[in-house]
Amino acid sequence: MAGGLHGLKMWRRKLLPVLLGIGITLLFLLLPLGGIQPRILQQLSDFAYDTRLRFTMPRTVDKRIVILDIDEKSLAQEGHWPWPRNRLAQLINILFDDYKVALVGFDVVFAERDRSSGLGELERLANGPLHGDHPFTKQLEQLRNTLNWDAAFGHSLHGRPVVLGYYFNHDPKSRTGELPPPVLPVREAGLARIPFVRRPGYGANLPVLQDNARAAGFFQNPLVDRDGVFRRVPLLMEHQGNLYESLPLAVISVVTGDPFVAPVTDNNEQGQAIGLSALRIGGLTIPVDDQAAALVPYRGREGSFPYVSVVDVLQHKAKPNILAGAIVLIGTTAPGLMDLRSTPVQNVYPGVEVQANLISGMLDGRIKFKPSYSNAIRATQLLAIGLLLGIALPFLSPLTSTLFAAFIAAALTGFNLYAWNRWNLVLPIADSLVLILLLYLVHTAYGYLAETIHKRRITQMFGQYVPPEVVDELSTKRQSMGIEGESRDMTVLFSDVRGFTTISEGLKPRELTRLMNAMLTPMTRIIHQHHGTIDKYMGDAIMAFWGAPLKDADHARHAMMAAMEMVAKMPRLREAFRERGWPAIRIGVGLNAGLMNVGNMGSEFRMAYTVLGDAVNLGSRLEGLTKRYGVDLIVSEFVKQRVTDFAFRDLDRVRVKGKNEPVAIFEPLGPTGDLPPDTLDHVTRYHDALACFRQQHWKDAETLLKELQQQEPARALYGIYLDRIAHYQVNPPGAAWDGVVTFTTK
Repeated sequence: MAGGLHGLKMWRRKLLPVLLGIGITLLFLLLPLGGIQPRILQQLSDFAYDTRLRFTMPRTVDKRIVILDIDEKSLAQEGHWPWPRNRLAQLINILFDDYKVALVGFDVVFAERDRSSGLGELERLANGPLHGDHPFTKQLEQLRNTLNWDAAFGHSLHGRPVVLGYYFNHDPKSRTGELPPPVLPVREAGLARIPFVRRPGYGANLPVLQDNARAAGFFQNPLVDRDGVFRRVPLLMEHQGNLYESLPLAVISVVTGDPFVAPVTDNNEQGQAIGLSALRIGGLTIPVDDQAAALVPYRGREGSFPYVSVVDVLQHKAKPNILAGAIVLIGTTAPGLMDLRSTPVQNVYPGVEVQANLISGMLDGRIKFKPSYSNAIRATQLLAIGLLLGIALPFLSPLTSTLFAAFIAAALTGFNLYAWNRWNLVLPIADSLVLILLLYLVHTAYGYLAETIHKRRITQMFGQYVPPEVVDELSTKRQSMGIEGESRDMTVLFSDVRGFTTISEGLKPRELTRLMNAMLTPMTRIIHQHHGTIDKYMGDAIMAFWGAPLKDADHARHAMMAAMEMVAKMPRLREAFRERGWPAIRIGVGLNAGLMNVGNMGSEFRMAYTVLGDAVNLGSRLEGLTKRYGVDLIVSEFVKQRVTDFAFRDLDRVRVKGKNEPVAIFEPLGPTGDLPPDTLDHVTRYHDALACFRQQHWKDAETLLKELQQQEPARALYGIYLDRIAHYQVNPPGAAWDGVVTFTTK
């Protein structure tokens, strides 16, 4: 029975963290179920994909594909790009006739006519200044074929397995050159619902080149990820309702001798294609996503394919065994020709080698793919992990929970890598790992919080004696506070119950204790709410300060707001005391701001965190003056200087016991903008009377003060000044009088 009760209590204690873990899991499940991928999770997913790719790539050189590089060396010897087309015709002839290559693909476009032969200038002369010059015209006709280097280049392509490159763009008015025949009409193939990448404009090759080439494919990638990295490339793009193949796919079609591309689709119940999963060509099945894009199967860093400089081929210096029977891709690594890309394996990577990786991956069947059921796998993983960890972790020790969470993460990663290598599947992992980490951290934080609450309950008893702020600062700083203290600009508050001796004599000790607790508790709460620190209770008195142990740039305002709230609280306390048969009490509060010495002070036997200094003593004296001026709260001029948006009633200029310098004292009224106009007007007329008094204009001051006294007969302040006026009218103070009142008692 006892064991059952213990188990029930444990379940009750663990119920909240279990529910919290399940709640977090349900929030994560909304992502795949709603097709949501927050940007941070997408970035983590990209990082996980890149890490798997770099970890598992072959790092071998595929000698079947050779990069014929228009490099800096070639540009230095042959001149800037583009080169004359007769030179390119010579290059094609050398590659096929001398080096016996299997195929040539161009990662460049030839959209404009070659004018470097001078044929265009000769034709201009024939149609202009030399028009009708028959010998010149006859000679031009004989030279035309020789100087038509575009035709010569086209002739070199004829009958040979050459694949040209071109590009699509967003500008429908930008259409140059001639596109190759499309591979599929979208609607006739039943692919109208597939979200292919669509582009209205293009930059293609000259007709004389396109008509003689075996095939052509686009080489740009409009599906670059947000971080600018080339991870996937479309193999098909749509233009005016027709599908066109990419350069790598065109190369595969020529290599396999099969120009027909068959899409593998996901169909709905009506047999309509609603998704795309693969392309079949020449006996190869190439996995793609709904945009007909394939993930690039990078073999390694730059140099995963043999590189040969173009100029070495033109000069017959290239090694024949490298080029013989190879698929040759002509591209550039020269920085000035701007064909460098950012990839998961290298930040600066030749674009032509991206094409080579795709061709190599398609030939080897190494194209990774994300299955259409990825979201279902993602949701299943999240649910299983969330329930397993969410229920198990609260019942495990810190060490066991760490090992268990690490085991789940390792098992998930291991299965993910197995699916990657064995089946070429790119399964989701990032959000599952994030969920594991989050559940572990939440469980750890909850355990720490529960432990902290337990310790706090134990230490609450000691908090009655040691200010909590001191404990917090000591814990934060992890160092003891010196007995010598430090000087800070602070505000100190003194509060005292008026007539406490009379009150205490009329109550029994137990009732007196209850009364004091009932009064000190709300006063302390107000001080804490306004960031104050209780220094000590002195019988019926409270001493508090602002600006330590934690620094407070607005300490004067916080102290004054606390003091005003304490005074405002007293009428409700008096009503509650009256209902309990206790005497009514009033308090006086004094505030002063200035430089004070604060620290953990005392002796070897007892320490106290307190403040000392002249500014502290003045605050105590101001509290004592509240009874003389008939007000509940007095602040010094130093507090007033620090709180500029409040309205104050100027009470007097006094010289308190123990100080030689006079100080101006005030009664705060509240924020200037919150006071009613009649109150402000009343205070203004009082200040006018005070100005007359200090200028020894006794009659004017007396008249104003009597008018004010009629309006507020309960305010003792007016009577004080009227008594002084009566005295000074009989005993003039003289011209040297400064208006300061000296008090010789506390």
